[in-house]
Amino acid sequence: MAAFTPIALQYSSTSSLHSLLPSLEASRDHNSWWGKVRSYKSAGKRPLQQRGLTIQSAATKPAKSPAEEDWKVKREYLVQKRVRSVDAKEALRLQKENNFVILDVRPEAEFKEAHPPDAINVQIYRLIKEWTAWDIARRAAFAFFGIFSGTEENPEFIQSVEAKLDKNAKIIVACSAGGTLKPSQNLPEGQQSRSLIAAYLLVLNGFSNVFHLEGGLYSWFKEDLPSVSEE
Repeated sequence: MAAFTPIALQYSSTSSLHSLLPSLEASRDHNSWWGKVRSYKSAGKRPLQQRGLTIQSAATKPAKSPAEEDWKVKREYLVQKRVRSVDAKEALRLQKENNFVILDVRPEAEFKEAHPPDAINVQIYRLIKEWTAWDIARRAAFAFFGIFSGTEENPEFIQSVEAKLDKNAKIIVACSAGGTLKPSQNLPEGQQSRSLIAAYLLVLNGFSNVFHLEGGLYSWFKEDLPSVSEE
């Protein structure tokens, strides 16, 4: 059930921005707004309200979706379900020899620029469509960081995948950067990404053969593996 939440957008507060821009915080595939927040604060900029600009909005915040679950919870579930990560060359081999399907969850425009042959595109995030008070507040938050094409979770993601793929299909989920499930010294819980969020949603909804492209399509193109364009 949606919760009615009064919001005062004061951009010096990262907690306010976190709730408004989940699709940015979720993935380093987008321009890192956390980095921009840090740069903004370290540069000694005055908060907007001190410069006479405070955006007040009585907005209806949607209930938390599965995609917005804490990364630690998502990662544990992916590990429990034995979602395996593969590199670009292994993904290509699996596609050619074992009938795996590459599910590209990037925005449609990025997909059309270049993608692996025979890949299927279902974007996990889409441009913000509605004009509710909450959506206007989120647009304003994106615009503050110079992003005028703000995105939101695609509510039709699973439905669109189900229309194209059987739940027993062998799927390799891919986005730009890829993220990782592997812990490291710098990233003890791995790194969240659009493809890992998509993989989480897929296994949560009964898809049984879900793999993840480690290094993302960045590594695919860097390795000069086959790609096609629709432009």
